[in-house]
Amino acid sequence: MSTFGGVPTALIVHAHPEPRSFSTAQMTTAARTLNGAGYHVDVLDLYAEGWAPVLRREQFTSTEDRFKPQAEQVRAVREGTLDREVEAHLQRLLAADLLVLSFPMWWFSMPAVLKGWVDRVFVMGGVFGGEHGFFEDAALTGRRAMLLFTTGGSAEAFESGGAFGPMDDFLFHIHRGMLEFVGYEVLDPVVTHKPVRMTDEERRVALERVERAIADVAGAATAPTRP
Repeated sequence: MSTFGGVPTALIVHAHPEPRSFSTAQMTTAARTLNGAGYHVDVLDLYAEGWAPVLRREQFTSTEDRFKPQAEQVRAVREGTLDREVEAHLQRLLAADLLVLSFPMWWFSMPAVLKGWVDRVFVMGGVFGGEHGFFEDAALTGRRAMLLFTTGGSAEAFESGGAFGPMDDFLFHIHRGMLEFVGYEVLDPVVTHKPVRMTDEERRVALERVERAIADVAGAATAPTRP
């Protein structure tokens, strides 16, 4: 499956600025559980690494007067001139059988640093477009992806008729517009609601639920085979 002697690989991309946050505790739990299930686990902590999320002209070698980001990505992939950090992250992405995006839900979406990671690393010509297609014809077909996140709203608020409306409505642009678009089979998200208002015991129980959910993902026999 992966480049690690046939051992499945999970890439966890984590986006929270506080190492002591519940979001980080979830990520740590997920990593430990996947490792215990036999995965090679690669954790990419965007805040800790000081990831620069903004896609800029200066990151490309082209001398074109008009900057067209996706065209420059295709050119950089073809000519082998991708920004070295982007290239390194892209290779880690391509090596993973399972992608886990770990974050706190801010403004009903992912933090800017994580969206910027997608902007820069989901490279046109590398994971979709160019020699690749879209959706089932994209480069990451045969792999799985999931979201692991926290939110300040209650579960009831994210139900149909709730204060915010169905959670799936807020996740559509990530699930369909980012993950499925580049070929992933998208798994059910793992969400913890309102951890800041939980007692220590409730947080412990919540982390046990995360552990069970990740163990189910690791043990699932329905993962597609890479082409």
